[in-house]
Amino acid sequence: MLISLPIWMGVLLVVSCLGYMLLVRSKLALQWEFIPVLVFSAIACLVFLGGLAGQLFPVSLAVMLIGVLAFVWAVVLWVRQGAKLRFAFSIFQLSFLAGSLVFLLLLFQTRLTHYDNFSHWAIVLKAMLSTDAFPTPSSNLIDFKNYPLGVSSFLYYFCRFEGHSQYVMLLAQGLLIFSCFYAMFGVISEKKRFLLYAFLGLGLSVLSFFNITIRITNLLVDFLLPIYTLAIFAIVYRYRNELRRACLLVLPLAGLLTIMKSTGILYAAIGLIFLIYTWLTHWKKPGWKLALPVIGTLCGVLLPYFGWSLRMATVFRGVENKFDVSSSGLQGMEAGKTAEQMQDIVSLFLKSSLDLTTRPALGIVILQLVAIAASIVAAAVLKKKWRLWKALIALDIVLVLYYAGILALYLYSMPLDEAIWLAGFERYASSIVVLFAGGLVLCAAVDLERSFHYKIGEVPAARAFKNIKTKGYYQKGIMACIAIAATLLLSEYNGIVTIAKSYETTLPYKVYSVTGDRWYPDGEEDQSKYLFYATDAEQQVTNYYMQYIGKYFLYASKVDGICLFYEDNMNNLLSGYDYLVVVESDADGKRLLKKQYGVDMQEGIYKITRSGERVVLNRI
Repeated sequence: MLISLPIWMGVLLVVSCLGYMLLVRSKLALQWEFIPVLVFSAIACLVFLGGLAGQLFPVSLAVMLIGVLAFVWAVVLWVRQGAKLRFAFSIFQLSFLAGSLVFLLLLFQTRLTHYDNFSHWAIVLKAMLSTDAFPTPSSNLIDFKNYPLGVSSFLYYFCRFEGHSQYVMLLAQGLLIFSCFYAMFGVISEKKRFLLYAFLGLGLSVLSFFNITIRITNLLVDFLLPIYTLAIFAIVYRYRNELRRACLLVLPLAGLLTIMKSTGILYAAIGLIFLIYTWLTHWKKPGWKLALPVIGTLCGVLLPYFGWSLRMATVFRGVENKFDVSSSGLQGMEAGKTAEQMQDIVSLFLKSSLDLTTRPALGIVILQLVAIAASIVAAAVLKKKWRLWKALIALDIVLVLYYAGILALYLYSMPLDEAIWLAGFERYASSIVVLFAGGLVLCAAVDLERSFHYKIGEVPAARAFKNIKTKGYYQKGIMACIAIAATLLLSEYNGIVTIAKSYETTLPYKVYSVTGDRWYPDGEEDQSKYLFYATDAEQQVTNYYMQYIGKYFLYASKVDGICLFYEDNMNNLLSGYDYLVVVESDADGKRLLKKQYGVDMQEGIYKITRSGERVVLNRI
């Protein structure tokens, strides 16, 4: 039985990644928790730099082949040493692997539905896969050309060899997400304390509560931003006494953060500030020996960012982009927004930020209260010096500065038609709340680890607890954490299943059913002019959602939408297009098409031809 090419390419991708992981493990002796995210981030940065150099596919191919060679080298070395094949997994590793596989396999049933997938994230990836190059000013399909392509580079690498399906895109991004979560468990030093894993698992499961608007069922990077920063926190803390190693690990992660999104530089700065803080607080004579790797990391992290900035300043010179300060910001404030409009934006921003009926605001208040209460109990009852209150203060400062930054974005950079209703506010707020919550959870896990009466190894395992009573608390704590975490994850799982099952009721499915998903061999855009017709339910036409979906599936830039025909103008309207695409029909549309052109208005594509002043529609 012949094995299909995608399966072979999938095997090569897995082998390549394993090769890099084994190489990193043997040469750097890192914890396994940090290796996947390090390898994936490094691959993304290398492919991105290849894209900047105009060698997107050659660099991707080289990266994969070198990984395969690294795997072959590891196998040969293993055979020469006469080592036995052993697989040793801890209970935590088996649990994490099983849970990750459940969600990753679930992504195979999921398709893209979020608006921003079709307005940017998915369409730019489709353009990269079609042309084997970054978009250029002539890429009419891409409206927002200044969005960095860091994550898109990793998705390109994965999809270029495995396939172009939407579920492959989601699977690739899922690998980045779960590698970050795996890295966060690296803060735990006492590997035999399963309560620590259960507690941290519970805390990280809570993050799904704030991830409703940016679920893993889309290609948006708003969830990746905070969890990548949390992974950096975990790395820096774990290697706080080996800062050279910490710098080496942070370099690709923070570098990728800077090119995830325009706001990625802020999240990278948060992670780097923690690195600098750790360096200064762990100063050992001669302390300046560590200055070079820290400064080198700061400079290296900015290379992808400055590379992208240089591309925007040269290749895209004169091209107006979304969120350009020069076009709608400080220099053109009077022309862009009036004082009254800015006042309305500030008022709505404050109201939205303090609205306790929203998840971000409610989460911030609850987390503040829980952190304060836990700190008091630890000090007054347990007599332990927890650092949670310090983390709370630091994260509060980050929170305030971030919200101030979002407000500045709306006032001075975002176009008025979006700023006036705070477009994307819930996603922006959810991202920072995920970072806020995750930072507190990581610190609490470290505090809990430091609170045990005996450290692992100080006494025999049978006497690892202060007394029988505390051992009972330990066991009950594990069961409670696992039960609550399982409930939260089950809720997230059911939410994703519901989304997957309802796909056939969504507009993307309706468009796909009519147009299919078109990929052209040489990446040439379809130059035909399309007019889409559908009802304007939930403003799907007037907010340009349907048109963006049409652009993605047809790989055509000349796509317009309409939700109502005017009988006197039908001939004039249709004569300006090559095709009429009926996504949804209605009684009025059916009547007019039957009356004017003698066709039944069924969902499908109609070829528009002109014979003198007469317009003819033929369904194809």
